[in-house]
Amino acid sequence: MKDIQLWTALITPLTENGEVNFAELEKLIGLQADAGNGVLILGSTGEGLAFSEKEKNEILDFVSKLPKRTPVMMGVGGFDINQQVKWIQRCNKAGVDALLVVTPLYAKPGFNGQLHWFKTLLDAAELPCMLYNVPSRTAVKMIPGVLAELRDHPNFWSVKEASGSVEQYLGYREAAPDAKFFSGDDALTAFFAQAGCHGLVSVASNPWPKATNLYVKKCLTGLTDGLFPVWNRAVDALFAVSSPVPTKCLMKEKDLISNAVLRPPLSQHDLQDTAQLLEADKQIGEWYSANK
Repeated sequence: MKDIQLWTALITPLTENGEVNFAELEKLIGLQADAGNGVLILGSTGEGLAFSEKEKNEILDFVSKLPKRTPVMMGVGGFDINQQVKWIQRCNKAGVDALLVVTPLYAKPGFNGQLHWFKTLLDAAELPCMLYNVPSRTAVKMIPGVLAELRDHPNFWSVKEASGSVEQYLGYREAAPDAKFFSGDDALTAFFAQAGCHGLVSVASNPWPKATNLYVKKCLTGLTDGLFPVWNRAVDALFAVSSPVPTKCLMKEKDLISNAVLRPPLSQHDLQDTAQLLEADKQIGEWYSANK
């Protein structure tokens, strides 16, 4: 598992009435396994906060019982620390491989609050944990000093850095120099690779699993000529409105899922025009054909 360089932050496919489409979920996990990618289930791209505890348990049980073809990481995030501990304990027993643990939402805690949050969750875990910095969603950045305090915790494994700031990334590297770091921004992977990151947790690999795997390999080996213009335009298309709205819309166009239904408050109707997405899909397809 720890050799995986690309983790796909997998969407959660839904039926027309908004229920989890388990058949399509199994298919999507298989496509990622075929490409050599690990999968992250119930992260923000997977709309993890939009599901009830019962639904999350059903997803966890379903994924855990599938034939093991690729490592599975499960998202941990919310506001109620006791609820998160309970969820981690469920994941410990289910047979998943790792956990993604995000900073607490909305409250904007300082050093002591963040340290208590992360240490409590790491103590509850019996799995490798990737800590997740995504201030655009949580309204607070992970404090480097917290990472320095936790870097020797036996369940601390890695960091997903999704602030979009190379400067913040370098600050975390200084705080935990021996940790593995993953870019949380598809378009910046080439830049993070130059600064020593281990890989990518990706949205783009949902519609383009094999192409994104190749993209990451090229970034990590320094073969980046011509990468940024193509991939930057493609990633821009995937974030034209709130993610994962464009990703689901494109996957529906590509017949990877049967519809682009999302859980409220997200709506597929916020994306009025798919022309940019379809052009991005064409360009990534051409890039992959020319480089594979």
